[in-house]
Amino acid sequence: MPEAQNVSFPPSFLWGAATSAYQIEGAVRENGRTPSIWDTFSHTPGATAGGDTGDTAVDHYHRYRDDVALMARLGLNAYRFSVSWPRVQPTGRGPAVQAGLDFYRRLVDELLSHGIKPSVTLYHWDLPQELEDAGGWPERDTARRFAEYAHLVGEALGDRVDQWTTLNEPWCSAFLGYGSGVHAPGRTDPVAALRAAHHLNLAHGLGTQALRAVLPARASVAVSLNSQVIRPLSQQPEDLAAARQIDDLACGVFHGPMLHGAYPATLLDATAPVTDWSYVLDGDLATAHQPLDALGLNYYTPALVSSARNAPEGPRADAHGASAHSPWPGARDVAFHQPPGDRTEMGWTIDPGGLHELIMRYSREAPGLPLHVTENGAACPDKVDDDGRVRDPERVAYLHAHLAAVHRALADGADVRGYYLWSLMDNFEWSYGYAKRFGAVYVDYATLDRTPKSSALWYGQAARTGQLPPVDAF
Repeated sequence: MPEAQNVSFPPSFLWGAATSAYQIEGAVRENGRTPSIWDTFSHTPGATAGGDTGDTAVDHYHRYRDDVALMARLGLNAYRFSVSWPRVQPTGRGPAVQAGLDFYRRLVDELLSHGIKPSVTLYHWDLPQELEDAGGWPERDTARRFAEYAHLVGEALGDRVDQWTTLNEPWCSAFLGYGSGVHAPGRTDPVAALRAAHHLNLAHGLGTQALRAVLPARASVAVSLNSQVIRPLSQQPEDLAAARQIDDLACGVFHGPMLHGAYPATLLDATAPVTDWSYVLDGDLATAHQPLDALGLNYYTPALVSSARNAPEGPRADAHGASAHSPWPGARDVAFHQPPGDRTEMGWTIDPGGLHELIMRYSREAPGLPLHVTENGAACPDKVDDDGRVRDPERVAYLHAHLAAVHRALADGADVRGYYLWSLMDNFEWSYGYAKRFGAVYVDYATLDRTPKSSALWYGQAARTGQLPPVDAF
């Protein structure tokens, strides 16, 4: 893609970065916090690369003031972070622990004092272990517990936070956590995965209701979906059918109930050999279908699929980790192919056109609903040079191309209000441990010192000016 020239974003555009609690906070045993499913999973032998855990992560819990000051120096005007459920409600039931809520009060106050808009995500995968022991997301009661938790956090922070997200990437929670087992809690049951998906839809609806009961009218409530861009290998009918089946499982399973109040009929038909969906009770879909104030879209790479008879050799190329168990219930007749093009360190094909395609799709799916790109970024082979700098031209090029795609969507009429780079800094990358670096800020894991990479300086200039600098500016 040629470099965009004179690309200017609206003055009100939010230039942010995103993180999640378990990936950065550490302090897993302080002030009453109890284990989440990721604490348990990361301490399971063989579950993460190198046996890495988030016990310390990058110690944001103790270093948050310095991290906020760094954001301010870079010029960011928004920060999306998640609240650790077991830090504020350790068992997933009962009253909040004020020491846990106080950490987030202090963090929000620090952000506001630097002119940075806080954006709170209630759930980024760290279910309290006690709730998983009681059945986890495949059980209806977990959705009720989430609503109680949402009420507690909304009541505590609603006076100072205007932007709220219920769930981050519920697809990963359901299908990687309960289907393929590459994410916590590491279960491999396709029925449990579909049950979890439904109860996450229900949790979103109940959580939205709980937030609206305590938040001021000015507050915005959203959800962040990692709906995928699914492309067929060919225009043959069997490949088109494969793409439709995966699109239902990747996208429709959540945006159907949340945006339209129904599951796609084609999804129900394709998964009928797996489940009868009897756990969907009267009123559930109406509850999931709460009016939203915004929609978050997370994008990294497209998927290329075909019928199974065109299957390539080798492991499943769906960009969702290696497992003998599929995260795609009922899709045995579908094959995944590696899309052509350059790749990041994750092996994910770089395709900024997919971000434009995703934004325009949801402009049609949810007309009139403001959109935010709540995650987008790349893992790169970052290292510290002899002069102490960290140069990451691959990431700069990635950001330039994807932000140009966002700008093109704006020009095409999409109502995109903000972009959140994933991630602010290097951190615990789930089952990959500390082996993959997504941060714009380099973290020395031995000392935990932070060093802004070239991409951080480039992105900071874009944030301050509202224009995309040349890719070689830094």
